[in-house]
Amino acid sequence: MPRILITGGAGFLGSHLCETFIENGYHVICMDNLITGSPENIAHLMGNETFRFIHHDVTEYMYVDGDLDAILHFASPASPVDYLRYPIQTLKVGSLGTHKALGLAKAKNARFLLASTSEVYGDPLIHPQEEMYWGNVNPVGIRGVYDEAKRFAEAMTMAYHRYHGLETRIVRIFNTYGPRMRIEDGRAIPAFMSQALRGEDITVFGDGSQTRSVCYVDDLVDGIYRLLLSDESNPVNIGNPNEISMLDLAKEILEISGSNSKIIFKDLPQDDPKVRQPDITRARAILDWEPHVQRREGLLKTLEYFKKALRKES
Repeated sequence: MPRILITGGAGFLGSHLCETFIENGYHVICMDNLITGSPENIAHLMGNETFRFIHHDVTEYMYVDGDLDAILHFASPASPVDYLRYPIQTLKVGSLGTHKALGLAKAKNARFLLASTSEVYGDPLIHPQEEMYWGNVNPVGIRGVYDEAKRFAEAMTMAYHRYHGLETRIVRIFNTYGPRMRIEDGRAIPAFMSQALRGEDITVFGDGSQTRSVCYVDDLVDGIYRLLLSDESNPVNIGNPNEISMLDLAKEILEISGSNSKIIFKDLPQDDPKVRQPDITRARAILDWEPHVQRREGLLKTLEYFKKALRKES
């Protein structure tokens, strides 16, 4: 049975990856310090003989007994709310945490997959964004703690690949949504859904014309799984190229929720990207991957999750 470590495994994406790899015959070790992850995300896996949880901060010395076939490094705050609350921790997990995880991969001769992000493109000057684009990032802006942490992590990963011959993979993840996102996550879909279900005003920043391309979590996890098993060491975009404005997304969530909430507008946050759309040409060619879950279908599944989560809260 292949054995893998998933850092940040109790988070939104990490927990879905834990499930997927267990279902595909892997023994999964989940490591998380639970700053933004939650024990509830992996509670259903506890007791499974092919799953093990280690409560640990990956910026500290990492030890895992026995062999490892792969390490998937997903530990990091990932929403603006989180990395503005934990700026130093975000920088440390992208730098020190990545270094520690790569060192462990080298010691175990394990394949290493880095969870990078579309934020390495910053506020892009080309559209859609392809992997060869170097980005337009403000290193000293409020979002720089996340953007530059991930850009550094990519550079460190490629250094280990070139200098040590380590097998590495880099996935650039575009906006993803689905069950297990936190209610107070701060990103658009959780914010819009929780506000709609509570009957609060729905907050749209700027005039709502800025766009995102949102991918359902099942599609994203499938792409990551395929990338790990591929031979591709260069970065690969994984996301849904079906672009939508934030105002239209808010209206769509209002409609499917049946809410009477009103849409209000607030100032656009500093360095908020105006557009975001992945060019997935490489993913299609190399991984034979593309998203299949339609946005409405994914939003309805996510809405059901948020209804249950809000009932637990009340």
